[in-house]
Amino acid sequence: MRRLENRIALITGAGGGFGRAIAQEFAHEGAHVFATDVSEDGTNETAELIRGEGGSATAIRLDVRRTDDIASVLKTIEEKHGKLHVLVNNAGITQREDFRHISDEQWNEILDINLTAAMRLSRDALKLLAAAEGASIINVSSIMEGVHVRQLSAYSTTKAAIAGLSRSVAVEYAAFGVRVNYICPGYAATGMTERILRNEAVRKGLIDRTPLKRFAETQDIAKAALFLASDDASFITGEGLTVDGGMNIQL
Repeated sequence: MRRLENRIALITGAGGGFGRAIAQEFAHEGAHVFATDVSEDGTNETAELIRGEGGSATAIRLDVRRTDDIASVLKTIEEKHGKLHVLVNNAGITQREDFRHISDEQWNEILDINLTAAMRLSRDALKLLAAAEGASIINVSSIMEGVHVRQLSAYSTTKAAIAGLSRSVAVEYAAFGVRVNYICPGYAATGMTERILRNEAVRKGLIDRTPLKRFAETQDIAKAALFLASDDASFITGEGLTVDGGMNIQL
């Protein structure tokens, strides 16, 4: 039997990058995936890819900043399935700005998308998660929750907060049989990092700092998410899984 056979999964930010890879991996392992993204074209493409590979997927446009969008998606899942086995809070953005120049608008935008959306979805999906046996939430943080570089203060703050949120909710949701964990990806060639990785000096510097001497593939993150979502991790909650090729442990 496949590891997520007949399970229902909701993934945000599934229009590309890590979210798309996670959606495809989950579908390959038997889940029906609700692929959501603010980009309607992106989420439709993800669902089409999944169905083309023989999987099952529903594409829904979701702006994670809008509480009515979140309510609509959860209502759809409730009406169709009555439960939710896996919630992956993956949607996120980054900003590069010196801390002294960050505007209130920039700060609020990144908090809304990277942190508050995960809070709202985790809070509002509890009824559906509790109705499923062995349900879990997987939040996507970053190695930037523990290591820091210039001009990423707002991003790092949200990712550190995701780690704290995950551990706190893991304690509360244990009573409902819901596990909560988080993944800390390292650098990967995705749309979020495309601009900085075009700089050869930056690329070389990052590779030199990585013991395994390569960037992450989106599939590396998807496999980690699959493990945390599966019964193989049934006694793991409140933990962070770092997937960075060893970057965070090398001086």
